[in-house]
Amino acid sequence: MRPRPVLVYDGDCGFCTTSANFAERRVRPGCDFVPWQFADLDALGVTQERAEYEVLWVPPAGAVEGGARAVARALLSAGGVWAPLGALFLLPGVRWVARRVYRLIAANRHRLPGGTPACRMPRRP
Repeated sequence: MRPRPVLVYDGDCGFCTTSANFAERRVRPGCDFVPWQFADLDALGVTQERAEYEVLWVPPAGAVEGGARAVARALLSAGGVWAPLGALFLLPGVRWVARRVYRLIAANRHRLPGGTPACRMPRRP
């Protein structure tokens, strides 16, 4: 069993890589960051299709969470000022909004700062 959770992101996407690097340096969640292209997805219990579709929070034990819930888990694990924001993302009314905002950002990540044509989202699995 892995000792720490893993945050799996799209290493081909400039926006995703920039976001992961920012989180690793500034937010400092209690996890390891791994681009899905270099991850042992089978060992993590994740399909390539899901990894291409959304950021993933893979805990040492338990269910994998994706999208806005993965972001919330990373923020919670960071503690400090980040934890309340992560908890907020998991509240029923806010969770609905967070999920839609995440999808909007994910669908347009190729247009955001650092984004390239390689950031374009594949079709939903």
